[in-house]
Amino acid sequence: MTDYQNDLRKIERNIAEIGAPSDSHQATRRAYGLYQRAALTGRLDEFAAAEAAIAEAFNQIGPWPDLCLVKANLDMKFHRLAGAKRALEMAPGLAESFSGRVIWADIHLQEGRYMRAKQMCEALVAEDRTWDNLARLAYWEWKFGEVEDAERIYTEAEEEITAKEMRGYAWVQLQKGLLDLRRGRYEEAAAHYRRASDAYSGYWLIDEHLAELYGSQGKYDEAVATYERVLATIARPELQQAFGELYAAMGEKDEAEKWFDKALAGFLEASENGGVHYYHHLVDFFSDVREDGSEAVAWACRDFELRRNFGTEGALAWALYRNGQIAEADAMMDCALGSGVRDGHLFAKAAAIKAAAGHSQESQELSRRAFAMNPHHEGFHVHRS
Repeated sequence: MTDYQNDLRKIERNIAEIGAPSDSHQATRRAYGLYQRAALTGRLDEFAAAEAAIAEAFNQIGPWPDLCLVKANLDMKFHRLAGAKRALEMAPGLAESFSGRVIWADIHLQEGRYMRAKQMCEALVAEDRTWDNLARLAYWEWKFGEVEDAERIYTEAEEEITAKEMRGYAWVQLQKGLLDLRRGRYEEAAAHYRRASDAYSGYWLIDEHLAELYGSQGKYDEAVATYERVLATIARPELQQAFGELYAAMGEKDEAEKWFDKALAGFLEASENGGVHYYHHLVDFFSDVREDGSEAVAWACRDFELRRNFGTEGALAWALYRNGQIAEADAMMDCALGSGVRDGHLFAKAAAIKAAAGHSQESQELSRRAFAMNPHHEGFHVHRS
């Protein structure tokens, strides 16, 4: 039995043992168990089951603090920032608690208050130097600081992980692998992914990262086999889109279109059922997979209304560019670049927009920065929001 299967079995056994909750403690445990299972499997139907259990528990016991915390975490995972804020406000003192401030650090980042987010991350680490708090700070450094600082802090996070938290260790290895992958350092990324797999066997998320690496390296047979294995376990639309883009990179248009059809159907269905986290993916889909500028702009505006940060600004800028609205795209891209973010893919898109707007010198500088960050930035990669 793999480590992933063993953890999943433990979670399912704990859920079964609770049965029908009879008090606030059991109701919260059951809701959290269902959330844990969904977070591990990544299955959208299991997240829906967790959300239903949370709603049922609220009706039964009211705004119990631990239950509100589970609700806030679930809302954050799906980019429902307003819902997360409401959940934190429902229980007196929860927003000011340590766990509440962890979520607020993520909210500040998602809403574009970057320095406030960093300050909160640093304060949380000073108060409790856990691996996940360090990883949160490392992510900030990755996006706005220096990659070397991010690597150092991720390494510090590893040192705080106990033998009982090997999934956490594997997750940190995946982040370090992505740091290398985004710089075109394929062998280093592969080493991190191997360590992740050795530490926590059988986890689909590790395979998904490996599939992207294989595609980036042009190892298409390995990439196809790995994506097929992942999609047999979890058929999420963003993974279907990635598989389609892999086939497109291989020149297999018909096979690519089949997976794009599945991905689009999944995105739209989820979005119609409240899955606002897929707005960002739909922007990417209509900007770069099936170029439809007006559709891309429509979805980008929806996402922008929910959360304004360098990601939504950059996505809206690119959608406007695809729609031929060059002046508007240029202005919006200036907002994204003004955040101070350091991202090779964003720089490459900004270079194209600046060139279209007639700013050739800025375009050349941005192209240089994109290439310096990752000489392979134009190759196969997975869109991660």
